[in-house]
Amino acid sequence: MDKETKTGEYIEAVGRRKTSTARVRISESAKASFVVNGKDAKEYFKTEGERRLILDPMIKGLPTGSTKKWGVEVHVSGGGVHSQAEAIRHGLSRALVSTDSELRGGLKTLGFLKRDPRAKERRKFGLKKARKAPQWSKR
Repeated sequence: MDKETKTGEYIEAVGRRKTSTARVRISESAKASFVVNGKDAKEYFKTEGERRLILDPMIKGLPTGSTKKWGVEVHVSGGGVHSQAEAIRHGLSRALVSTDSELRGGLKTLGFLKRDPRAKERRKFGLKKARKAPQWSKR
């Protein structure tokens, strides 16, 4: 696992997807907040689907009777917006598991703790793309 530390008042975890890396810090607070690269999450992620993606570990992963409110601060870089959202989901899930190990089973079955290994394949010499070869001609 990556460095997940309990330093003072916050818990930090790293989430990754494709070339995106998200450093997630969660702390208990009186009011729930979600800040991504210094902006509010609603401002950073324009579509409803991406906003739902980053909140999935909080909504689906936590027990229904949970009264804890979390202040989430994220620094994310690399990749596209959707890839960044999935990296945040991965990091947030890891951070929640380090707060309470009982959440691991639920988050694992949802697939939020697995780092999705799919990434763009590199281009090979003599080919047009990763696997696309030039058209073969007999003469």
